[in-house]
Amino acid sequence: MRTFINRLFSLSAFVSLLVMTNACCTNGEEKAQSPQTDESIYENLPFDMPKVEQPTFPDYEVSIVDFGAKGDGVSLNTQAINDAIKAVNQKGGGKVIIPEGLWLTGPIELLSNVNLYTEKNALILFTGDFSAYPIIATSFEGLETRRCQSPISARGAENIAITGYGTFDGSGDSWRPVKKGKLTPGQWSSLVKSGGVVDNDIWYPTAGSLKGAQACKEFNNPEGIETEEEWNEIRPWLRPVLLNIVKSKKVLLEGVTFKNSPSWCLHPLSCEHITLNNVKVFNPWYSQNGDALDLESCNYALIIDCIFDAGDDAICIKSGKDEDGRKRGEPCQNVIVKNNTVLHGHGGFVVGSEMSGGVKNIYVDNCTFLGTDVGLRFKSTRGRGGVVEGIYINNINMIDIPHEPLLFDLFYGGKGAGEETEAELEGRMKAAIPPVTEETPAFRDIHISNVVCKGSGRAMFFNGLPEMPISNVSVKDVVISDATSGIVISQANNVTLENIRIETQGDVLQIKNSEDVKVNGQTYENKTSKAQTIKL
Repeated sequence: MRTFINRLFSLSAFVSLLVMTNACCTNGEEKAQSPQTDESIYENLPFDMPKVEQPTFPDYEVSIVDFGAKGDGVSLNTQAINDAIKAVNQKGGGKVIIPEGLWLTGPIELLSNVNLYTEKNALILFTGDFSAYPIIATSFEGLETRRCQSPISARGAENIAITGYGTFDGSGDSWRPVKKGKLTPGQWSSLVKSGGVVDNDIWYPTAGSLKGAQACKEFNNPEGIETEEEWNEIRPWLRPVLLNIVKSKKVLLEGVTFKNSPSWCLHPLSCEHITLNNVKVFNPWYSQNGDALDLESCNYALIIDCIFDAGDDAICIKSGKDEDGRKRGEPCQNVIVKNNTVLHGHGGFVVGSEMSGGVKNIYVDNCTFLGTDVGLRFKSTRGRGGVVEGIYINNINMIDIPHEPLLFDLFYGGKGAGEETEAELEGRMKAAIPPVTEETPAFRDIHISNVVCKGSGRAMFFNGLPEMPISNVSVKDVVISDATSGIVISQANNVTLENIRIETQGDVLQIKNSEDVKVNGQTYENKTSKAQTIKL
């Protein structure tokens, strides 16, 4: 039904091939150091953080072929792959090898002390048959709910890895709705002719998928679905994340490629000591909720030398939503994000909007964003609660950012940058100001330096809450050229801008409803809603 979509955009496939080719060692060329041996990862950290522990495995290995797997693209290998994993786990640990071939499978469950190793030219394709994925209790978009089991999952495991050179394809086109506005007229026509149903200019793969969407009052978690029959009817709407690793320790993803996820791609949740090294993630730009990485409520993490191409946010830090997230009470903390490239996404590096358990001690360094909708994106809204603090970002290069290279939005409404109208934003901002409670989100102690961006929309936008302004933010040594407009600071306190160069035809800096704004050593204050304009 959906195979034609996979041919619409050849760039991602080309980039994938190029990246995988360059990642290999040829003619004695040295391979980059792994996190196990590269001490420089921890140099000059602005907070104390122990080294992230890496998994180790016994010298024992089996091939999935030994358990009856066939790499012909036709045979379903779910049992063979899982039997191999169980056998190695029961033996005390080791390596499960997926050789070269096209391996069709249903859900794979990782177990402790197992390294799932993929050889070159190993392509693991997850079936598009919805019935292969049981409906389970899980967490999605920060809320406790029910979804289909993920194609790759682990729960309560320790010492696990997915490594090698292979590619995991989640068959996301079988699951995802598609908005008409994200396709050309010809593409939309072909999609509609392929089957499915259309409602309000959104294509759904089945009537059950549409029914699931209609049961969602907010975001993607359905309400009012009670019986097992009703849940089964909306199964196509319960599209899973491609990889879901929960409450696990010493986790390594290295060298492999993940693509075409039904919803989010990689979702580590409540994990400790997790490493992503030289991982590639590719999702179509039109993919609804097609986040590349959502690191949620994890402690001690490395995201190193990765490439992300997402249909939604790329590198995203989360910690649960609203009351569910506050009850969990697990901040996402002690994370190093270094030497990564983002090709597309709603945001290059993102915190929120589900951050109700808090976020702290995050270090982002040496990252490149190529045409992401927003560069550095901080988002939340009333009702979340949670504190985001101790964020350090350095050495970021960006080009062709259609909206803000730096955005703080505490009035986030759930839509991507540019999808929301000014009237919708103004409507939320004009609501009555509530008292500060545990539901009030706070963003503070955020430090950004050495950022260069060529080509953008508005250069920066600080939009805090009147009852809880953004506070103690420093931005220094920044050059943003070819911007459509400058900086707007609204409802923020103790903001420092130092050595900032903005090239734009409009006003360079506007301040309103803010106090103690320092610009190149000069302090400004404007407690009114009428903007004060400043030339940098």
